[in-house]
This record gives sequence, structure tokens and C-alpha cells, in this order.
Amino acid sequence: MVTGIDLYEDAFHDLPLVAILRGIRPSDADGIAESLHGTGFRFIEVPLNSPKPFETIERFVSILPDTVLIGAGTVLDADDVQRLHDVGGRLMVSPNVAPDVIGAARERGMVSMPGAMTPTECFAALKAGATGLKIFPAGQLGPGYIKDIRAVLPMDAAILPVGGIGEDNMEAFLAAGASGFGFSSAIYKPGMTANTLRARAEALVAAYRKART
Repeated sequence: MVTGIDLYEDAFHDLPLVAILRGIRPSDADGIAESLHGTGFRFIEVPLNSPKPFETIERFVSILPDTVLIGAGTVLDADDVQRLHDVGGRLMVSPNVAPDVIGAARERGMVSMPGAMTPTECFAALKAGATGLKIFPAGQLGPGYIKDIRAVLPMDAAILPVGGIGEDNMEAFLAAGASGFGFSSAIYKPGMTANTLRARAEALVAAYRKART
């Protein structure tokens, strides 16, 4: 079985952007999945405080190709890591640094991106086996904060600012040392149509690629 870790480097190099679909319902999964895949997204997160999240994740897994890493956010315990694995999820995002949760994901070959803010939290997450670091709330902290923590973290540590990131500030965060980004309300809000999401996704991808050049 191909694990998330097996596909991570290729997916992250291709497009290191995470679509966070907080509040999505299973009935909306088909159209949203096609729109995200069509715009190039390789990382899709369904927070567990969404309606029937595991059902939605399972639906995404059945629709999209194996090259797309689908998983859950707001994962708080190892039991939910197991449930996520059982429905085919290969991406685990948590709001905090919980070594047992990170370890459970790693043991199952999942990509893990725990939420961290301080250098202490970042180093603890990496020591526990995190694949990347979700720096939150990045919009409040600003690019200068990313530059400061990048100076002390391992050079190969993947840093993904989340919260308050959009088309207008990606370039500044990339210049400060960001590796990629996670988008929540900038890309999706509950009840949004697939066409609206596709337009937002296209704009974000275009802005990212422009900022990278």
C-alpha cells in the first residue's frame, strides 16, 4: 500500500498548498473534489469539527487519484488517527503538538502537520516525527515572525503558515522562509458552490506560483 509519506515529497514539490474545508458536508464532496483536483491541489484537509467528517474524507478518497493526499484536521487523539487511517486518509493535521497523535500518524505512514507557534513547540513536533509544521495564526504573527523562527529551525523543516494567508501576502511570507501555505476561509466557506471554490483556488494557485518566481 502506498502511504502518504511515500507521496509527500513529490506532492509538496508540486504544490505545497493545503485546502482546509472546514464545515463541508458529505453531499458537497463530489463537486468540491473535482474543483480542487482540477486546480492542482495535492493536499486536502477536512477538519473533524465539520459535519460527518469521516464520511466526507472517505468520499474524497473514493473520487480522487492516489496522488492527492486527503486527510483530517483538528485531530486530537490517537483513536481519530486510526479512524482516519481506516477510511483511507493519509494526511493528519492537529491544532496542537501532541506527541502521541503525531506518533500514531507516523506509525501508519501518514503525513503529519501539527499546529505550532513557538520554537519550543516546533522542535517538540519535529522530535515527535512531524512531517511539517503548521504555523498558526500566521496572519497575526506576520512574515517577520516566520523569518525569526526559520533562523533557528532545521533548514529542511517544512513551515506552512495558516490563518490570514491570501493572494496579497504570500510573497512576503515566502521571502521570510515559508515553505507553503494552508488556506481556510480564503478558499472555502460552508455552502460555497464548487464553481466559486474553483475560482478561489485558481486565484490562490496563480498567486503562489507568481510569488515563487
